Amino acid sequence: MAKKDYYDVLGVEKNATKDDIKRAYRKLSKKYHPDINKDDDADEKFKEVTEAYDVLYDDEKRAQYDRFGHSAFSGGAGGGNGFGGFGGASGFGGFEDIFSSFFGGSRRMDPNAPRRGDDLQYTMTVEFDEAVFGATKTVSIKKEILCDVCDGVGAQPGTSKKTCHTCSGTGQVTVEQNTPFGKIHTQRTCPTCGGTGEEIEHPCNKCHGAGTITKNVEIEVTVPEGIDNGQQIRLQGQGEPGINGGPAGDLYIVFRVKPDNRFERDGDDVHYELPITFSQAALGDEIEIPTLKGKVSLKVPGGTQSGRKFRLREQGIKNVNGFGYGDQIVTVKVQTPSKLSEEERDLFRKLSELNGQTIKESNESFTEKAKRFFKGE
Repeated sequence: MAKKDYYDVLGVEKNATKDDIKRAYRKLSKKYHPDINKDDDADEKFKEVTEAYDVLYDDEKRAQYDRFGHSAFSGGAGGGNGFGGFGGASGFGGFEDIFSSFFGGSRRMDPNAPRRGDDLQYTMTVEFDEAVFGATKTVSIKKEILCDVCDGVGAQPGTSKKTCHTCSGTGQVTVEQNTPFGKIHTQRTCPTCGGTGEEIEHPCNKCHGAGTITKNVEIEVTVPEGIDNGQQIRLQGQGEPGINGGPAGDLYIVFRVKPDNRFERDGDDVHYELPITFSQAALGDEIEIPTLKGKVSLKVPGGTQSGRKFRLREQGIKNVNGFGYGDQIVTVKVQTPSKLSEEERDLFRKLSELNGQTIKESNESFTEKAKRFFKGE
């Protein structure tokens, strides 16, 4: 029977990262482990998953598999050299396997060594004011935690693990391969125990031997004052639990900040658009405007043009790293009336006539004329 595609076996895409492959293997190996899954085909599926992982997690083997498929490891890979893929890295197990068999060495990592848990990422959406002033929020994250019944051992309380019957506790099995040089014996990770050398005779009733359970965990998150959209913080030790007593991974919180209907953020600065009337622009005015810290009075001088900007120092957002405050930039927008009463039309006509008559008679600015006109002089 033809072998299944290794990517399909693990349920990952061909461009999957090593973390994706490891995550898929961990999930499937727990699902099909013979000590947990009592289906007739569980043992075969477990071996299939382990074989796929051994190839795809190794960069050289994966490259050969992507090029030649399963034939890369059965002596049938192409290449025109007569050695079944010998021109690649592992036509019959790879140079590393050959040298390991000659010199009796193995560079495998100790499967029982403590390993750090995986990191997690969570995207948190916060209000504009929460990002500006900071907040404390509680989030619920679904993640793996150590089983509270067996404390992560995987075996029922009061029982212990036993020596693996396949590898006799070595964590490795010997595989015989036919090569152009004859038969070569190589060492591989034991498919039954995954290299640990131990089997669980009486799996924990709660985690079924996995040592971990999936649970919704509530975590309190402090939103830093001044955090911006796309920035993140790291919560140490809040990721997946470690393996074999290793430290837990970290949790990264990525922030998404909702927009505000008053202010537009630009780094630590905020922009505010101030609409004023034609008469306010011509004569000047003192206008109360909102800021992040409350209302302030802004003096708009006479003759202010639409688009003019005023800078309010340190009225912006506190820098998230503690480097002071940004500014508030106020942009004036002079509003042209869209509907005028007849009386208003007469006034603008007189102003236009006044401007046209006097502009030839003196160097008085239009602003000064407008001031006098609106004051009734």
